Amino acid sequence: MHLLPREVLVFVFFASIVSSSYSGAATYVPQKMKAIVAHEYGGPEVLKYEDAAVPSPQENEILVRVIGSGVNPADPLILNGKYAKEFGTHLPLILGYDMAGVVVKTGAKVTKLKVGDPVYAYLLWGGGWAEYCISNETESAIKPKSLNFVDAASVPLAALTAWQSLIDLGKIQAGQTVLIHGGSGGVGSFAIQIAKARGARVIATASTANQDLLKQLGADVAIDYTKQKFEEIAHDVDFVLDPVGGETLARSYGVVKQGGIVVTLISQCDETELKKHNIRGTSVSSHPNAEELTEITKLIEAGKIKPIISQVLPLTDAAKADAQAETHHTRGKIVLKIADEPTTK
Repeated sequence: MHLLPREVLVFVFFASIVSSSYSGAATYVPQKMKAIVAHEYGGPEVLKYEDAAVPSPQENEILVRVIGSGVNPADPLILNGKYAKEFGTHLPLILGYDMAGVVVKTGAKVTKLKVGDPVYAYLLWGGGWAEYCISNETESAIKPKSLNFVDAASVPLAALTAWQSLIDLGKIQAGQTVLIHGGSGGVGSFAIQIAKARGARVIATASTANQDLLKQLGADVAIDYTKQKFEEIAHDVDFVLDPVGGETLARSYGVVKQGGIVVTLISQCDETELKKHNIRGTSVSSHPNAEELTEITKLIEAGKIKPIISQVLPLTDAAKADAQAETHHTRGKIVLKIADEPTTK
């Protein structure tokens, strides 16, 4: 009887465990991963870098090895519990609503995506600040080939928020004029580019330090809100995007032409002001949409949209990233780099 060498037997035994444990997936998946976990609501100090169980995808879900995950202004509000009910979160909590990575396992009912696909997604339930996360085909699209994973991770939530504000709610058409507040921020920077791609004339506001960025993004008129009131320049606009609220929103009603619309990200429109000016107003509730994300991918591949990233930090610096997001003065986006870029795809 011919006996196989001990090394071969060990390899065969290990391979059989991997094969039987992961439903035929070609990629080895561990049982544990590193993640940023909050066991209580609070500030950045409650974020802990620790071991967590790798989630298991249901039949309509995919498991993704995360390369990068975006940081958003809403993250601190979810972390402190203010938006916990609205976002359906519960403790322990793993933040991360933007993700780019590689599919390593698929559920039985997944048909459009396969193991090895490079994807990016707006994760409805979060989970991106970890080495592995769950997504599905309604959230995920194939990553733009022209972007690396870290850059791609900055796109989904902010770009979809801008898209759904401008296109779904605003119905922006070529030749219209839009006013975008906070044009240097995550949503604002994408909104300028999407509006320009639709053929609109764009007026955008930002601080002194970001006037150059507004022009680079394609704004026709750049306003330094620290030096000049936007209502002295913007008149009869068709659409206003407001991620600021408060006084900025209150002063915006008067610059919109009759029949125009104000879309606010963080506040509620004043119905009295809307009626007074004969305009429309609404709050946007952004949501994952793989089809719209695919349309955004087309604009990226055509060179009409590019992400603006101010910082790339390791996963261990998630608390630092969350503290910066809380200032609401981030130029573009912050991305957490969780793994090295794959050598394939």
